[in-house]
Amino acid sequence: MTLDEIIKSAKGEKESDILLTNARIINVFSGEIVVGNIAIADGYIVGFGSYSAKKTVDMKKRFVCPGFVDSHFHIESSMACITEFARAVIPFGTTTVIADPHEIANVLGADGINYMLESSKNQPMNIYFTLPSCVPATDMETSGARLGADDLSLFMGDDRIVALAEMMNYPGVIYRDPEVLKKIDLAKAHGKPVDGHAPGLTGKDLYAYIAAGISSDHECTTAREAKEKLDAGMHIMIREGTAAKNLLSLIPIVNERSSSRIMWCTDDRHPHDILEEGHIDSMVRKAVYRGIDPVIAIQMATINPANYFGISDVGAISPGRRADLVVFSDLHSLRIEEVYYGGVLVAQKGKILPGIKKPAPAAFQPSMNVGNKEIDFSIPAQTKRLRVIDIIPDQIITNQSIVEAVVSGNKVVSDITLDILKIAVVERHTSSGNIGKGFVRGFGLKRGALSSSVAHDSHNIIVVGTNDEDMKAAVEAVIKIGGGLAASCDNKICATLPLPIAGLMSQEPVYAVREKLDKLLEVARGFGTSLNDPFMTLSFLALPVIPELKITDKGLVDVKRFCIVPLFVD
Repeated sequence: MTLDEIIKSAKGEKESDILLTNARIINVFSGEIVVGNIAIADGYIVGFGSYSAKKTVDMKKRFVCPGFVDSHFHIESSMACITEFARAVIPFGTTTVIADPHEIANVLGADGINYMLESSKNQPMNIYFTLPSCVPATDMETSGARLGADDLSLFMGDDRIVALAEMMNYPGVIYRDPEVLKKIDLAKAHGKPVDGHAPGLTGKDLYAYIAAGISSDHECTTAREAKEKLDAGMHIMIREGTAAKNLLSLIPIVNERSSSRIMWCTDDRHPHDILEEGHIDSMVRKAVYRGIDPVIAIQMATINPANYFGISDVGAISPGRRADLVVFSDLHSLRIEEVYYGGVLVAQKGKILPGIKKPAPAAFQPSMNVGNKEIDFSIPAQTKRLRVIDIIPDQIITNQSIVEAVVSGNKVVSDITLDILKIAVVERHTSSGNIGKGFVRGFGLKRGALSSSVAHDSHNIIVVGTNDEDMKAAVEAVIKIGGGLAASCDNKICATLPLPIAGLMSQEPVYAVREKLDKLLEVARGFGTSLNDPFMTLSFLALPVIPELKITDKGLVDVKRFCIVPLFVD
């Protein structure tokens, strides 16, 4: 509509398209719930009360709130292309996502960002993006691309770009790396916020990080950490993903005084969690169950992220905002019954409606460039002691320890009795032949191997296993299917999940992806793992910006010291 038509519709001089009557409207500005009518014209809310409309829909005193907003999410972690991701989350009430295409950018660079922008067009939901700030995340790994401030400047003027994405290179900020500061200045020049990523950062280092202009963080794991960052002026994104679940730990920081600077995000959520638990609605539900006022929980899912990112036409039921609406009957046990996007009913009773068209898929390029060099996972013994990555269940942070090496034929091998398994990262972008090798404790495998080309953030091929032969078979399977996940045992492939889009995503529906992932998880449990999602856990063990010990194709990374360290110690 033109501005003239909007005003006419709001004044009632022009007939509205739809009038939703007898709705319990959740006002996220005042925190009140009032019974009334909502007039919608050309996809936008134009007013409340008595209006003439082409169509009237009785809400029957059900609650109506704004569509939910995920403040920080990597679509790639759903393992589905944008079209299928959208069709999976819309029935749960998510009508807007702020997506960080960091994963595909680390594989394909600017081409990956362009692919995501193109794929987001004509979807039945709002998809905004933040520009990846750390491609690569560090120089301690081999990525598929390198994006500097000049590369990012080509995208910053796009209206769909709402921020600079998570600045995980916090040492680069506090030690004033010129290229890092140039990226922050670029976002500031365009009036866009800079998202943070600073797990455990505290004191003067934290103050320096915030003083640089970084205004949010989604990596808090304790209420104490979150409160320090909140008190210092940051917006806090409470995360509940598949590998990292922080909602219960951070609930204590939410109250009437602080809640306006807090929002929900899922960050990385696998298909089975989306389909079984939901999306942002699941976080609202959990928060209310834990005692948070339902309206505050909804504000954190709607107006708070809209305000933070400066998206003025979503996040509230207000004249001039998009008619992206969620309908439900029980305020204290929220279950989504209907979802409107731009005034159109797009989902009902947990399913997207059959008439909602699918945009044509965007083209993508192959991304597996391992080369022909022999893959060798053997580790000659050097000393009697070695470093081990210690998994912390349901977290992406790790610990590290020093253990006695188990040696067989002058080679260090896995120790199944103590749950110390070999782990490796195979470079897949430049055919360099790099293989980082180490050991990890916490998977619980008694046999076989698991491998994946989803390995944050550079997404080389990561593998964990009880023996070299199965590890090699699993990696070769990932290469053969063009990227994805694989499980092997006795030198045979037991299950795979092809992810041909950058080795990260599939064009199949999310439920089909879930079925294949469930098969992989079933196989992994048969191998002995007790982890809820060993593939999600595996994917984060290559992330060299999350403490404490991680592994890349260049070796073990001590994140606290921000350097590569030897496997063996004296």
